[in-house]
Amino acid sequence: MVREAKYKMSEKRLEEYKEELVYLQTVREKEVAQQIKEARSFGDLSENSEYDEAKTEQGKLYSKIAEIKNLIENAEIVVASETTDIVGMGSLVTVKDIEFNSEETYEIVGSQEADPAALKISDDSPFGKSLMDCKEGDTVTVDAPVGTLTFKIVKIK
Repeated sequence: MVREAKYKMSEKRLEEYKEELVYLQTVREKEVAQQIKEARSFGDLSENSEYDEAKTEQGKLYSKIAEIKNLIENAEIVVASETTDIVGMGSLVTVKDIEFNSEETYEIVGSQEADPAALKISDDSPFGKSLMDCKEGDTVTVDAPVGTLTFKIVKIK
């Protein structure tokens, strides 16, 4: 028996996926069906590029619906850590890059909410893993493609 992977996410993110699924299964599915209907009215389907495009769009839609259903069915709700003594899910962690002497604050989130550009780091990423369960003042090292990076944890909120 194959065990499905669990996808860590907040309750809010799960609700967003549920809303997106409802939209895709109702509004978007009707739009694509209408596109197919219109394309069929153009005649010979073997040389009908509009029909081909509409069917491709339908395939993409069904694939997206299946993906979101899988995420919802295998969601693991994570609760933000209530302690500020150690780094956990939902923590805001200010770290100091030892090499460049610069500080940055990151939020530790589940893999489905990670957005490095918005400073939201997954607990499954190498950086996130190295920060988990650490305390203020701890020094952590991260093996990255550019080499080993060293950070000091300045603050946990």
